Amino acid sequence: MLTVVACGKDSSAPQTPSPPPQTGVGGATLKAGAPTPQSPINNQQVNTTPILLVVTNTGSNYTTPVPLQYRFEIYNAANAVVQSVLVAGGSGTTSYPVSIDLEGDQPYSWQARAEYQGTFGPWSPRAAFVAPTTTGYLRGNELYDPLIDGKTVGTVHGPITWIPGVGVRLDSESSYIEYALPQFLSGGEYSALLTNLSVVSTTEDPKDRVIAMREGTAAINDNIYRMTVDKRGNGAIAWRFLTGRNYSGSYIETTSSQRFPFPFHENLTYFVRASWGGGVFRVLWREGGFDGNPIYDVSRGYDREYTPVPHMIFAGSPYQGGDRGDPSTVQGMVIRQIWVSARSRPGYANK
Repeated sequence: MLTVVACGKDSSAPQTPSPPPQTGVGGATLKAGAPTPQSPINNQQVNTTPILLVVTNTGSNYTTPVPLQYRFEIYNAANAVVQSVLVAGGSGTTSYPVSIDLEGDQPYSWQARAEYQGTFGPWSPRAAFVAPTTTGYLRGNELYDPLIDGKTVGTVHGPITWIPGVGVRLDSESSYIEYALPQFLSGGEYSALLTNLSVVSTTEDPKDRVIAMREGTAAINDNIYRMTVDKRGNGAIAWRFLTGRNYSGSYIETTSSQRFPFPFHENLTYFVRASWGGGVFRVLWREGGFDGNPIYDVSRGYDREYTPVPHMIFAGSPYQGGDRGDPSTVQGMVIRQIWVSARSRPGYANK
């Protein structure tokens, strides 16, 4: 039981909570009990957003009731506070709809306590839950788009077909999905999972692309911040990376000796990742998904910083009438789990 100095001389119970000289459990300074977590609890996975944290209210031990507020704190798996917020108490229970994006399918814990005018009661027991599977976001210089549920956080151009649980099929060389990063990413990765890739010719034609980046709306073939990764007709893998200059010798790309045919199979999943930063650009392909066998891993150094503003990301390759060249998305490819970030690709993006 916490001890708080009474505010009135003639009452056996305190009238209002004055700052006390003594504190209770956990340093509590408010004569009140701990609220009781109602939901989510017991490591249940939440299926709806926003996530609603609910506690059964506690009461204060004062003759005159005081309007309690409740502080909710949320912790990640590393026990770091990811949000701390104070809300008005409800009637019998108090709820807080979580206002931040949590990482999908990841464990979190939370607790709550009563507060009043700078004083606070003891924390509730910790409750645990698993965040819902994320539906994607564009936040700062980070992009995540699962593309497995018939939705995208990007803008679709050209014909596409949604394949539930598998991804989105880009049905023509003019099909692509466009994303605008709120902030440019000077160093990080663009990675994705691809299916329905195959060898369609005995030469490198068509020279089509699976992923791309650029600055703004200038044509991809002339863009000074072009990044493209190709799967060519005969299965050859190629790429080009520019950092602010597009004249000959100022950028890096695959040479003919680095472009060898690979026997892509339509029914297999391929992981592709382009990474840049610290003066090194690298392209990695794996057959069999994120944990599959490496089939291509080439890196080269570059100078200057990669600073496209605005920083545009593409599934496939962008094309508008009048651009130099031709539409050049790999027709029929299926893409899912797009990740662009300075952070390492999370496990939930590898499904």
